[in-house]
Amino acid sequence: MVVAIDGPAGAGKSTVARAVAAALGFTYLDSGAMYRAVALAAAQRGVAPAIVARDIQIELGEQVLVDGRDVTAELRTPAVSESASRAAANPAVRSAMVAEQRRLLAGGDWVAEGRDIGTVVMPCAEVKVFLTASPRERARRRAAELDLDPALVLAEQTIRDQRDRTREASPLQPASGAAVLDTTGLSFDEVVARVVGLVEESRPRLG
Repeated sequence: MVVAIDGPAGAGKSTVARAVAAALGFTYLDSGAMYRAVALAAAQRGVAPAIVARDIQIELGEQVLVDGRDVTAELRTPAVSESASRAAANPAVRSAMVAEQRRLLAGGDWVAEGRDIGTVVMPCAEVKVFLTASPRERARRRAAELDLDPALVLAEQTIRDQRDRTREASPLQPASGAAVLDTTGLSFDEVVARVVGLVEESRPRLG
């Protein structure tokens, strides 16, 4: 079974997906970490992300390894976030990452989160969730997580949202049949419980 959780930056996809996977005993896939890894490697090598995406070796888990090196602590900086957003708009990068994500998700039980899991990567996912929140709430959460100025985060987030929604390759939008969950005003535990509930509800239908 695949549970696809998509949504804009700052919606809480990573923390929610990780907790849902733990609650269900599924494996967690952070697709955003793959794009961040490509952006980071491209900057460090001084080449275009599309070139890096052809041969990069990414290992996902408690730590993210790129070509055998632990880069976990480097992936969440604002600079890498911005570079990853630009890299993700590149069709060549997306094609390479989508192919790898599909390979990983082909077997087993997964909770996968990103921008296009339910629309492009796994449109056949048994459960699809589009996680969102108000722009100010998303910016507040991200600012608290990274100890940054909320106004600065909101400004950068607005740019990323626009880029994600209007890019030609896999624009950000709810997948067909996705449950849209606005987390504004909900606690973390409430959000996790609702997503787990959607999975449990789907099981009788799946037989």
